[in-house]
Amino acid sequence: MDLTSYRDLWKTHGVMALLASALIARLPVMATMVPLSFLAKDAAGNFGWAGVVAGAYAVGMAVASVVWSRRADRRGARKVLIATGMTWGLLMAVVAMLPYTWYRVLPVAAALAGMFVAPVTSALRASWPRLVHGARLRAIYALDATAQELLFVIGPMLGALVVSFASPRAGLLGCAATAAGAIWWFGLKQQPRAIHEEDGGVRPTVRELLIHRHRFALLFAFACMVTGFAAMSLGIVAFADEHGNRLIAGVLEMVAALGSLTGGLVGGALPGRRESHVWRRMLAMTVLVVGCVFATASVVALSVMMFAAGALIAPTIGAIYERLGVLTPAAARTEIFGWMLSGGMIGSAAGSAIAGALVESFGVRYAWVLMAGLALVATVSVLGVPPHRPAESADLEGAAVTA
Repeated sequence: MDLTSYRDLWKTHGVMALLASALIARLPVMATMVPLSFLAKDAAGNFGWAGVVAGAYAVGMAVASVVWSRRADRRGARKVLIATGMTWGLLMAVVAMLPYTWYRVLPVAAALAGMFVAPVTSALRASWPRLVHGARLRAIYALDATAQELLFVIGPMLGALVVSFASPRAGLLGCAATAAGAIWWFGLKQQPRAIHEEDGGVRPTVRELLIHRHRFALLFAFACMVTGFAAMSLGIVAFADEHGNRLIAGVLEMVAALGSLTGGLVGGALPGRRESHVWRRMLAMTVLVVGCVFATASVVALSVMMFAAGALIAPTIGAIYERLGVLTPAAARTEIFGWMLSGGMIGSAAGSAIAGALVESFGVRYAWVLMAGLALVATVSVLGVPPHRPAESADLEGAAVTA
């Protein structure tokens, strides 16, 4: 391991402040789902309605993610982030204060709030190629992916704590107020409407942006991986239920998250003196997921394999982020990450549904069979994506790709 990349990132002006503000801005949004679900359950009296409300919120996010990301590229991320952040906070406060007798309105209100989720993630990942280059770019994307794992763990936990010690309404109001302030802070750190010198400000059409041999492959691979992660999560729940102890699900999720955190930090600290191919990381993860298929007979064995497979999650996702950021014109980077997030949301819904049918028909291990198959498909799809070359500057690499 070599910590030089992390030291360089720490010394690079604006990098750590931007990452910290983005994490704080995303945290209350991640925490929202728990109090929102409990609010819907308390209002309607059943968790079925909570699922409807959560689904409506996710659909709103998926629909609007690309719209706001595209607008951020054209109008400037600062204005879009602050406007959507303030609107989301206001709408979520309205949702929190709706009388329980109005529970039938909750899906519509949740969908509307979902449509105004600020494109913090897309804006953050679009910013990195403008701030860092070479080996540091790979390191910051690995660190970003690792931090995302922390949000997945801490966000819902904070939401659950507020619900437990206060109420769902208090949880939503707290998330709304915190997100409004944090997103404002993150928005102020964005450059004013960007003039993209590196590509002349040329903005590709949607077709030109998506129908590209490398970008489409990366988007498709990411969607496959998120679909596989959703299948894995459902498989974990089914595995715990099969063993008669639901606590096992929490333990396995935590083990996988710890593996991802470890792998992401180690991956970002590797020297990076050689070419780094996305497909190699995906293939290694695929092999480890196949090991999970054969470890489902034992809680201990599955825990070990989940940690090992998890150690490849953040490095692989980080590599996809880095390749997509470098291989996209600066004038459309926020938009391309918006498309990535929307594809991931669709893949997550599909993965849970397909895995549920497989588990019911064939058994628990087939959730991991599905994940391994999708990981293999993702590996094949990115075989032609050019590798990360630390010695090249971002500009030279972009010119080589578009030539």
